[in-house]
Amino acid sequence: MIGKTLTHYKILDEIGEGGMGAVYMAEDLNLGRKVALKILREEMASNPDRLERFRREAQAVAALNHPNIVTIHSIEEAPEGHFITMELVQGKGLDEIVTGDGLSSERMLEIDGTVKILDFGLAKLHAAPDSDVHEDLPTQALTQVGTVVGTIPYMSPEQVQGKPVDHRTDIFSLGVVLYEMATGQRPFGGESSAGVASAILRDVPDPIGETRPDVPDHFGRIISRCLEKEPEMRYQTAGDIQTALSNLGKTAVEKGESGKASVAVLPFLDMSPEKDQDYFCEGLAEELINALVSVDDLEVASRTSAFRFKGSQQDIREIGRRLGVSTVLEGSVRKAGNQVRIAVQLVKVEDGYHLWSNRYDRELQDVFAIQDEIAQKIVEALQVTLSPTAKEKAKKAEKEAPEDVQAYDYYLKGRKFFYEFRAQGFELARQMFARAIVIDDKYARAYAGVADCCSSLFSYYDASDANLKEADKASRKAVEMDPESAEARASRGLALSLKEEYAAADAEFEKAIELNPKSYEAHYFFARCLFSQGRHAEAVKEYERACEVNPEDYQAPFFLAQTYLSVGRRAYAAANLRKAVEAAKKHLAFNADDARALYLGAGGLVELGELEMAQEWVTRAMEIDSDDALVLYNVACIYAQLGENEQALDCLEKSYQNAVSTDSLNWMQEDPYFDPVRDHPRYLALVAKLEG
Repeated sequence: MIGKTLTHYKILDEIGEGGMGAVYMAEDLNLGRKVALKILREEMASNPDRLERFRREAQAVAALNHPNIVTIHSIEEAPEGHFITMELVQGKGLDEIVTGDGLSSERMLEIDGTVKILDFGLAKLHAAPDSDVHEDLPTQALTQVGTVVGTIPYMSPEQVQGKPVDHRTDIFSLGVVLYEMATGQRPFGGESSAGVASAILRDVPDPIGETRPDVPDHFGRIISRCLEKEPEMRYQTAGDIQTALSNLGKTAVEKGESGKASVAVLPFLDMSPEKDQDYFCEGLAEELINALVSVDDLEVASRTSAFRFKGSQQDIREIGRRLGVSTVLEGSVRKAGNQVRIAVQLVKVEDGYHLWSNRYDRELQDVFAIQDEIAQKIVEALQVTLSPTAKEKAKKAEKEAPEDVQAYDYYLKGRKFFYEFRAQGFELARQMFARAIVIDDKYARAYAGVADCCSSLFSYYDASDANLKEADKASRKAVEMDPESAEARASRGLALSLKEEYAAADAEFEKAIELNPKSYEAHYFFARCLFSQGRHAEAVKEYERACEVNPEDYQAPFFLAQTYLSVGRRAYAAANLRKAVEAAKKHLAFNADDARALYLGAGGLVELGELEMAQEWVTRAMEIDSDDALVLYNVACIYAQLGENEQALDCLEKSYQNAVSTDSLNWMQEDPYFDPVRDHPRYLALVAKLEG
């Protein structure tokens, strides 16, 4: 074709070639300018449907006027064939720019030069409702249901299956492009087109953070949402993505993902000579997080997210970027006797400069006033306005403070032990909370702590009447002391659910959520209560809310995946298992001996087919505590998934060697991971024994 003249266009060079035809650089002899010609292949031109698609592409692009879209000049026909004349764009394709490990974070968010979209081959036109334009096309769409057209690696699941598509299929394709920009690799691979199509339908892409730890977590979440298998789970409009990406560009400068001011509170450093105040340091940080969460115009990184960086030697700016916040609060505590020194500084992530800092040398009993002042100074420094609701919550927090600071000290010790999530930790936590109550018998949060410990012991380790009665008594007392405490209401709901008083439990959980919609515990324990009753659809909603409240938590997405499996939504289950495993990996990087993260993560790895790592995590969990009932139960789940039925039943029987609660029995019977052994004589015998 080079050297030929089509009407008044002289072809100078070939630019590229695609499925529909070839593109050439040409000179418009009438106007004396260079243009691009897209010439339809002869075999395509003889097919009326192909020719119509070619015409529609030109019509779609010509109807648009935007600096980032190529300009269409005309549609023409010559003896050599049908062709489109368009603006000649000089430059490199995105595939030439994205190489190796992908683009830098800065380049991804702010591409240099001018970006031009050149190809609209599968575009579908829709006339506006009040438009006078009426298409002279058949009623049936050119891209019909059951017909697969497009470039397979960039297709959405519904497109691969030949199902009806809408604009959300383009959002999936954009997610593929963004993933490739970030990692240098496409999210779905295969040795053949069929293999790629199968991966699009089945696989969840590896988290971007695994290969690009420098990429902000928020960016990874934006891409993951674009790549959701179900269209309803993706961003619903391109505008939504634009907003998310625009706010992401501000994340390290001034705003969080939602456009609000944002902060992460890191665990304070223990500067005491004995280095025995770790619980106090973490407790102060957690209390500040709880206080700041109530501020409507402020995004606060979750405890799980921020505490991952405990003791980290990373630059504070890098920590802030990883957490997707604009500011970071760090501090230190030196506690000796009744004296305490607390030093804090609020750092701007963009440049590492201090927005505010202070040092408090006070009596230990002043710690509550110090917490209030720090929270207030953060709000002022970030120029956030406290809503009336937040002010009320601040006043309420003052009332919740114990009368004696020693009671608070014991309470913080109890929280530290409780988070270990094992029998010994629950028992020690109960003792600490009980000591706090001896000092201050009106301390609602301490009563709630006792109740949660007894409920956990009853559920997982010792289903004795004593534990259940104590959970009931302590949770009732917590609500009596402070009926407006979400923490007390959630504890009461958990205790009532163990007594099988489900209607009353529902009411308490709903009240807790009304009092504090951001209460992770309220959503999480409500979801577990619903699941154990077989109310899976309702459990899904509460687990989803728990994940929203604490996006870095590994437990809620794991159990959400389990619940999705129970209702047959395997794609959703796989996506959440991948999130759970990634969160567990991040958690274990700073808490290597956390058996719960290991065994829950191992279950997710098995389901995702990563068997070698799963076995390694199971071994590590068993080495930490091979007699722990929760460890044994979850290892039993893993063996059942692997088809090792006898080993699964060995662990399951050992897990239930103590008295079992109705709640834990119900949970086992609802657990989809035991489906492979459900008809095994040993499983049936165990159920009969537990029910008897």
